[in-house]
Amino acid sequence: MSLQSEGSDPHQFGTEAFYAAIGRAFVAMCAVVPFLFLIEAVDQGLAFGLDPAAGIIPKRLDGLDGVFFSPFLHHGFDHLYSNSIPLILLGTFVLAAGARRFLWSTLIIILISGLGVWFTGAPNSIVVGASGVIFGYLGILLTRGIVERSWWNFAVVLLVGLLYGWQLVGILPTDERISWQGHLFGLLGGVVAAIVFRRRRPDLGGSHYSDSTRIFG
Repeated sequence: MSLQSEGSDPHQFGTEAFYAAIGRAFVAMCAVVPFLFLIEAVDQGLAFGLDPAAGIIPKRLDGLDGVFFSPFLHHGFDHLYSNSIPLILLGTFVLAAGARRFLWSTLIIILISGLGVWFTGAPNSIVVGASGVIFGYLGILLTRGIVERSWWNFAVVLLVGLLYGWQLVGILPTDERISWQGHLFGLLGGVVAAIVFRRRRPDLGGSHYSDSTRIFG
């Protein structure tokens, strides 16, 4: 049997390991955003037309591959700017809980959000953007606060709510050119991921852990 030394648990708020995990995650997420800007710059500079080629086109087989590619595409730099800060902020706290959980959770969010858009989105629309993933990360943090009884996850959600609460209405149907379906299914994907990849509490009989039109989002 093995015991973690005090201050070495990255899941325990206030420990050195916790703050170190937050720092590494923040740096990693800050590296993701320039990659998205590079994609957008190449798309616009070389006129590749990636949005219609790799975005989600609901109910069409030739638009199904957009489930995987659309989160990396945006309809212009303004669209990307609006997604960058919440992506970094939420992604940092999700990633800090573990890279493996982060990658698998992101994949689940992309699948549920993308397929939800493909099945329910407006025909002949093209859906691109990372906001489905952003809402998924929000769903993860909120659900982890419940299933893992982690108060600091609630604190992060509260902070994001204060900063971006007006965007939460994006999960409701609207006449604007915003994919509320991507937001809603992204949030649901985050809930599913948080439950499937939740960190289980220690076994009381032992001392080890088990881990188990163009529309843009």
